[in-house]
Amino acid sequence: MEVSEEMNNGEIIKNAIEDFKKVQKHMLTARKENAVETYEGLKDDYLSLKVLLNSLGVNLTDIDKIKE
Repeated sequence: MEVSEEMNNGEIIKNAIEDFKKVQKHMLTARKENAVETYEGLKDDYLSLKVLLNSLGVNLTDIDKIKE
């Protein structure tokens, strides 16, 4: 996710949540297909987005399907 100086917190949060959901969707597919390397690569993005969203005060309880 690219962040420009013109983005406000609401836009940053919205974009990060969308990216977080996409990464989780791909992680679930990779897990189902037993694509271990793909899953691990996506996990890095997942964790980075999770840290960002947590630092912005977003409660991930309802949208975190992976729970890692």
